[in-house]
Amino acid sequence: MKRFIFFSLLLSALWSYGQKKSLQAQLTSQSISIDGKLDEPAWENVPIATDFVMLEPDNGKAIPYEKRTEIKVLYNNDAIYIGAMMYDDEPSKILKEISQRDNFGTADLFGVFINGFNDGQQDFMFYVSAADVQGDCIMTDANGEDYSWDAVWISKATLAENGWIVEMKIPYSALRFSAENKQTWGINFFREIKRERFKYTWNFVDKKIGTFTQQTGTLEGIENIKPPTRLFFMPYASYYLNAAEGQKTYGTMKGGMDIKYGITDAFTVDAILIPDFGQTKYDDQILNLGPFEQQFNENRAFFTEGTDLFSKGNMFYSRRIGGAPSIDPSLNENEEITELPAAVNLVNALKLSGRTKDGLGIGVLNAVTEKTFATIKNNENGETRRVIVEPLTNYNVLVLDQRFRKNSSVTFINTNVTRNGHTRDANVTGLAWDLNTKANTYSLFGNVKYSHINDFQDKNGFYSTVSLAETSGNYRYSIGSDFVTKDFDPNDLGINFYTNYYNFYGNANYRILNPTKKFNTFRINYNMYTEFNKESGKLQDNNINANLNLTTVKNNYYGTGITFYPLETYDYYEPRAENRYVAIPRRIETWGSISTNYNHKFAIDLNGTFNVFDESERITYGFDIGPRYRFSDKLLLTYFFSYIRKNNNKGYIDQIDDDSNSSTPNEIIFANRNVITYSNTLGGKYAINSTMTINLAVRQYWSYADNKDILSLEPNGNLSPYPQYTDNKNSSFYSWNADLSYSWWFAPGSQLSALYRNNASNFERVIDKDFRHNVSGLLNNDALKHIFSISVKYFIDYNAVKNKVRKRA
Repeated sequence: MKRFIFFSLLLSALWSYGQKKSLQAQLTSQSISIDGKLDEPAWENVPIATDFVMLEPDNGKAIPYEKRTEIKVLYNNDAIYIGAMMYDDEPSKILKEISQRDNFGTADLFGVFINGFNDGQQDFMFYVSAADVQGDCIMTDANGEDYSWDAVWISKATLAENGWIVEMKIPYSALRFSAENKQTWGINFFREIKRERFKYTWNFVDKKIGTFTQQTGTLEGIENIKPPTRLFFMPYASYYLNAAEGQKTYGTMKGGMDIKYGITDAFTVDAILIPDFGQTKYDDQILNLGPFEQQFNENRAFFTEGTDLFSKGNMFYSRRIGGAPSIDPSLNENEEITELPAAVNLVNALKLSGRTKDGLGIGVLNAVTEKTFATIKNNENGETRRVIVEPLTNYNVLVLDQRFRKNSSVTFINTNVTRNGHTRDANVTGLAWDLNTKANTYSLFGNVKYSHINDFQDKNGFYSTVSLAETSGNYRYSIGSDFVTKDFDPNDLGINFYTNYYNFYGNANYRILNPTKKFNTFRINYNMYTEFNKESGKLQDNNINANLNLTTVKNNYYGTGITFYPLETYDYYEPRAENRYVAIPRRIETWGSISTNYNHKFAIDLNGTFNVFDESERITYGFDIGPRYRFSDKLLLTYFFSYIRKNNNKGYIDQIDDDSNSSTPNEIIFANRNVITYSNTLGGKYAINSTMTINLAVRQYWSYADNKDILSLEPNGNLSPYPQYTDNKNSSFYSWNADLSYSWWFAPGSQLSALYRNNASNFERVIDKDFRHNVSGLLNNDALKHIFSISVKYFIDYNAVKNKVRKRA
């Protein structure tokens, strides 16, 4: 009899895991106060969602009764209401660090994931931590969680004797759904018990299947609601006070507005009028000795929020818009540039994005930057002239992404840059596909791209990639290949460094899907990569890599890896000259990493690397150390120190060209050098409450390249001594950035922020190896630039204004 009961319960559990759960929402006409108490009569006798199942680490395990979670859903004509009770038999152990929005720190978490079309394509996720901190994002299986998306909604979390409670009001304007009278939404609920690092969902999400958004339950019972007019205005005003040595202190005022308008139930237009990006995070600049530009992260909200469609095909690099000027001014004899803007001002920008109920995603982005000049001075007569370094420029991106079978897509992408006048224009077109079997066990991924550049003469290029992968189970693998022609150039609105090659690569890996007695996660990877120059057939890269990554049952992370480069390869990029290459010797690279459990007040990150070349005394090694200490739920300090040393590094420094009509230099000059880099980063957060924080970010950076021997690049790729070159091409770059900011979300969607920033940087050919001098040389009034700014933005919802006017009438 006991066996019969056991097997009946087991079969019942397995059956429930394979089925979509369903929850009934209940209509209410009562007023609901979002206070985290759930004490209104409307919450009584409402159907309950419970019986949560573990997502990680022990996928499929039922939540203990003493940690049970119970969810109720109400709705009215304006919003959906979520009431959640998270039981905990040890409420004093609930973690509740206060953090900034979208950064939950060390705190328990509750979330609701809503798909108004119930099509398994895109979830709108809303989170609340036990510290009453909000977070929200858009989730797709292709791009993961996009936390740059911010909605306007209300929530409150409170602690209780037997756990903690969350109450949420999510206006329909923050969601997307059809105009049908009877709604059926995809929905799932999420809970994380942070002290144990256990994650649970209401509807079972099987991690053996390579999809998340398709494994939701359903929410039924919502009837006779209409998608609201989604029209939002966000006016802002900013004041900047600037001070620097040799410059009179001055202040500037800026004002403008962001507008969001839902033109249909699925599509939204975003526009910025008179943009202001003065309070965005500073760029972490480095001493860049390589042949390619440094790639920076996008920190401007307009270009990060809701841009998942524009990332398709990897063709859009938003930092091109409003970046550095594209034209280098030509100088006559005895002339110098006295003024060259570091960036081009953005005039305005708008984007349209959304997805139909049939799975067609449409994204359109347009931006215009202003005509920009540099000032050039004649040192003989003192006369100045202005030259155009960037004409009036229009940037366009178009994306059409058709999804089908809930887990596959085919995407058309086009980027276009049109500059006023007879200057460089660019057009790049791509077709991308992500095809998965119905059971999400295999995928076929790839794309083809075609670039056309009109720069006095036409230049056309081609890029293609294709890969096949097994995406489920403990053992997985993938294989793929790329093919790129010499003239492929998407860099006017994208970013791409390597061309003129073809390659082959593969991966095999093993992972555990459920924890063991020692490990919560465990994964071993084996990778192989081979790359050839398309024209010469020479080997550009060849490596074999193995790495191990694991998390212990105490939630400490360990990782290690080794990469072999068994053959000499040829670098066609470092010489900076067409059809020239430098030989790279065989080498071995190793790394190791440790990250202790952030749940503890004190935690630390450690990383180390060691690379040895098949060349006398040529090695690279470095380490990072990052301690962090959480003094309380309000105060956190982090520190990160990094050191890298490259001994006998070989790199390009100059070229000699005696014939100005020749495209091939007479000599390409390299240096045998030591390159040393130090960086220190200090971060701090003090949370006054869940809507008000003070943040500190400080970065000191110093890197120098000390040339020991001068070398000449031979036609066969080898380097030979070239002592007759005597120019000083040593490099030393050091910088300092400090931000102290205050942020207050004083109303839903409305924020006041104050920022004090100072920064300084310097590049020299003479290397002063006294570390103190390099730091102190930047920390004085002669070097530092100071900026104080205060900015206020206010969120206005057309629906709220309309309802207030009606009530007064």
